[in-house]
Amino acid sequence: MENLHEKTKSQNRTIKNTVITIFGICLFFVVFFVVTVKLSEPTVMTLNLPKTSENINHSTLDEHNVMTILLGANNKIIYYGGSLDSPIISPTETKYGENGIRKELTQQNKSSLENSSKVSRPKKLIVIIKPSAKSTYRNLVDILDEMTITNIENFTIVKDFTPEESKLLTSK
Repeated sequence: MENLHEKTKSQNRTIKNTVITIFGICLFFVVFFVVTVKLSEPTVMTLNLPKTSENINHSTLDEHNVMTILLGANNKIIYYGGSLDSPIISPTETKYGENGIRKELTQQNKSSLENSSKVSRPKKLIVIIKPSAKSTYRNLVDILDEMTITNIENFTIVKDFTPEESKLLTSK
């Protein structure tokens, strides 16, 4: 009779240990899948754009500190300095990366800071980014990365193209 009682005790311990182990494994899998699903959700970058207003006074901008970047189809980038009617930097096609638009942005930012020190008031480079309907979202992200890399803080994204700019994108 004593042997029968001992077998029951060992079976209860085994069942209790097995249930605790299975519960721990299930809890681990639940936590694992919750964390995996949460990490796989896409993250969104916030982008602060200026309010559209018709009351913007463009005459206060120094054309030496303004650079416009046009984003076209097939990773095409065209930039120019000042206004397109009388550009300070003539429209030039370039590419993304260190030896392309980044080099130009760095050079223009440096010259803007040098020119502003002569006038004794700080003026930084202002970049106007104009993505066309044929450019990709990747192009916009790449140019925003270039703005971050070159430490250019004053930039805006504009959807409006002048007819001359549209013609420039299709011709080059």
